Amino acid sequence: MISRRHRFHGYNTMRHVYKYGAVSRGSLFAVKALPNEKRQNYRVAVVVSRKINKSAVARNRMRRRLYEQVRQLAGNIEQPFDIVITVFSNNLIDAPPKELESILKKQFRQAGIIGKKAQ
Repeated sequence: MISRRHRFHGYNTMRHVYKYGAVSRGSLFAVKALPNEKRQNYRVAVVVSRKINKSAVARNRMRRRLYEQVRQLAGNIEQPFDIVITVFSNNLIDAPPKELESILKKQFRQAGIIGKKAQ
């Protein structure tokens, strides 16, 4: 699980990211990111709608898998960002971890969250 200092609190900042953030859309999820100079750490939220899967267990599994991938990429995040990951495919549950990592890295690069030399 991701630490408390890297989580969003409240909805107004998420609205701000949705409105002004740079978007990178992939086959399983979309990433919206906005630099935040007021913080020293990044913040991330994963949104999985009930339309994606009716089961709360499955939605939480998707959320946990993405949080874990973000946690592993945390060393590559160059500056404090507010990041919202919106899942729109149920295939995320069955995706292998390596594939999930490569998709997330690619989308983070496109959104400008991590640099080109991040492995």
